[in-house]
Amino acid sequence: MSVIPLSQPDITEHEVRAVVDALRSGRLSMGPRLARFEEMVAGRCERRHGVAVSCGTAGLHLVLRALDIGPGDEVVTTTFSFIASANCIMYVGAKPVLVDIDPRSLNVDPHKVEAAITNRTKAIIAVEVFGSTTHMDRLAQIAGAREIPLIEDCCEALGGRHRGRPAGSFGRTGVFGFYPNKQITTGEGGMIVTDDDQLADACRIMRNQGRVDLPEADNDQSSNLQAGWLNHTCLGYNYRLSELACALGIAQMERLDELLEARRRVAMAYMQRLMDCQDLILPNVDPACAPDELSWFAFVVRLTDQYTHVERDRIITGMRRHEIGAANYFPCIHLQSFYQEQFGFRSGDLPVAESVSQRTIALPFYNQMDDMAVELVVQTLKLMLQRENLLKRDS
Repeated sequence: MSVIPLSQPDITEHEVRAVVDALRSGRLSMGPRLARFEEMVAGRCERRHGVAVSCGTAGLHLVLRALDIGPGDEVVTTTFSFIASANCIMYVGAKPVLVDIDPRSLNVDPHKVEAAITNRTKAIIAVEVFGSTTHMDRLAQIAGAREIPLIEDCCEALGGRHRGRPAGSFGRTGVFGFYPNKQITTGEGGMIVTDDDQLADACRIMRNQGRVDLPEADNDQSSNLQAGWLNHTCLGYNYRLSELACALGIAQMERLDELLEARRRVAMAYMQRLMDCQDLILPNVDPACAPDELSWFAFVVRLTDQYTHVERDRIITGMRRHEIGAANYFPCIHLQSFYQEQFGFRSGDLPVAESVSQRTIALPFYNQMDDMAVELVVQTLKLMLQRENLLKRDS
């Protein structure tokens, strides 16, 4: 393990006590903590419904099912994201239409989205990359004008806002993820948020093996056995989130503002130390957002165009040798071997995203980082950059 890892969850005794209390309650699934966690996340997003699920990917899958998207349909999304943003489209038999990105925000380019819409397009999945909410209002306008749903993949953006509106409130529905590197964690987990009553009900049924959520007493003693616990009304999945995970999520949501502020502090420490580095492009901060509206998921810098992906990879390898966690976020989805085989994508198809993805470096980023840790990461990165420049000069 690195001396300074790439990420690390922020777990305190508050979370430990909450999980222990859930264990001692004797109710480990589909209990009161589920409802409370859903209420807290939905409230933060100014939505009527929250539907907790086993992960963000499961949430995206259920939303597409609830919208009756399937074979013969197309869904427009970005190529610059974690692969789940496109895989979920494949799960329902639809075709992912991958488009290029805006080089500043790294979110999908609204003009490219508009150009990609056809009469087969049934939805847009807009990813809020690294927590940025930029363009979500514009994408909502495009979706509304074409009368197709906008699905907000806000797995990386909990707590963020854009022009006063919270992440998760722009689309027909939004989906969050709670993996350990996110703003809050439930270990594994996700949340669908929406104002659509029918969509929420459909997702609740499908997450629970195609059956309606029933009170605990009805699970064993339903007066109408045909409508009871073992009655399945549709094809469903085991996408439930346990009471233990929800207890952890509640405790983290109670600390959300504190967690977000800690991430802002680390991000600003990086920005101050790297702003004079001519070899790097720092994360773009949307001028339309106030500082406290940003929700930092990761701190990802980009090498300037004079560097190649080979040089970027050497820099990452060098940092890891010095026990500094670093990674390449994200490889383009359309250049993943499976997508190339399925759809015939080739290098050069989406040039902006390809250029960005070949030069990104995700630096260690987590709440507990102090100034000494940030300084060590920055000095190691600058050392690796100097090494590359010496290699260039001597070649």
